[in-house]
Amino acid sequence: MRGTTRRLVAVAAAVTAVVAAAPTPAQADDRRPYVKVGYFTQWGIYGRDFPLAKVQQSGAAARLTHLNYAFGPVTADGVCASADPWADWQVPFSDARSVDGAADVAGQPIAGNLHQLAELKAKNPQLRVLISLGGWSGSAYFSDAARTDASRKKLVSSCVDLWLKGNLPGLAGGVAAGIFDGIDLDWEWPGSEGNAGNVIRPEDRPNFTRLAAEFRSQLDRLGRANRRHYDLTAFLPAAPAKIEAGFEVDKIFRYLDFGTLQGYDYHGTWEPRTNQQSALRVPPGAPDDPDFSVETTVGAWLAGGAPRRKLVLGLPYYGQGWTGVAGGGSGLFQPATGPAPGVFAAGTEDFKTLAKLPAQGYTVHRDLRSGHAWLFDGTTFWTYDDPAVLLQKTLYIRTRGLGGAMMWSLDGDDDHATLTRTVSAGLR
Repeated sequence: MRGTTRRLVAVAAAVTAVVAAAPTPAQADDRRPYVKVGYFTQWGIYGRDFPLAKVQQSGAAARLTHLNYAFGPVTADGVCASADPWADWQVPFSDARSVDGAADVAGQPIAGNLHQLAELKAKNPQLRVLISLGGWSGSAYFSDAARTDASRKKLVSSCVDLWLKGNLPGLAGGVAAGIFDGIDLDWEWPGSEGNAGNVIRPEDRPNFTRLAAEFRSQLDRLGRANRRHYDLTAFLPAAPAKIEAGFEVDKIFRYLDFGTLQGYDYHGTWEPRTNQQSALRVPPGAPDDPDFSVETTVGAWLAGGAPRRKLVLGLPYYGQGWTGVAGGGSGLFQPATGPAPGVFAAGTEDFKTLAKLPAQGYTVHRDLRSGHAWLFDGTTFWTYDDPAVLLQKTLYIRTRGLGGAMMWSLDGDDDHATLTRTVSAGLR
């Protein structure tokens, strides 16, 4: 253990030196707290066996400012709905799987994840909980819903009624009121390709601004009635082409409390060779030009006029993996035969699983200047963020004057919330 600690201290010192040597913007206002946003997936309570109780028990909840509950889809009728009412407000949790340690009982007003979110907030008064709308598979009809003034008003009022006022189908009116503190827009992507079958229009770009304005207006109206502030945030893409196609960067932040930037999936097993998925800077020898990195993503948003302190950097709690890797060396930028096997899906794996691979014959490689790490055993390659990389990224956030960090997703961390603890320590 002492040897491991010494290595981590050495890495941390090197990380600090590299980031400190980088140019810095105008001094940020450090008195403003950094946001630390963790996504909790609705479906994680099933095969992943990840109830909200684990967010509490691991210590993660105490170290977050926001928890985004993912996802609530936008329907073909242009309204907000639940993707899984059983998970959202029906499934009963045992005492062992409940945040407060008490089992759900028959006849209580509400159960499911929403009741657990209420318990989590009771134990963590600093925590703000947002409903995330859309996501990769729930964004098909955003374009239709955002198309006209009437359709925007219809969508927003339905979202406010369902998620903020808590009027759940089949239950007493307002039974879930007060659980959510705002709305996170995960429209993937306005004006450009996302999941197959998504409706896309060139006018999505101004319509996203108009939709954000309508959300802000209705949230503020509700907030005045309730004497509270409701947050409005958005998940924003990495690719400059998607930014240009979908977002009026100089306008949307008038309405958003902050935006979370896609800081991952820069490369993956849809490509035939190994690569980084979340590097701070484009590594030397990278085969693609232009290429993706945190630096290019943040730079694109800043160039468009986004305010630094409203940019929140997304961090992955999972890795991308290839197998059948040829070419030797460290495995980076080498041809592969296909995705590596994963517990839940080929080509992707949680940090908690990847963290065990060095004990199984994998070597940890890292490029401190480019800000990324990977695992390689001679055949299988995984690009991922470990605590040392996340420490480097929190230093980058501070140095660049950004607003904080977002993590996708909490179920990828280990039982001790090692990654979340690292991010929290780096952004105190």
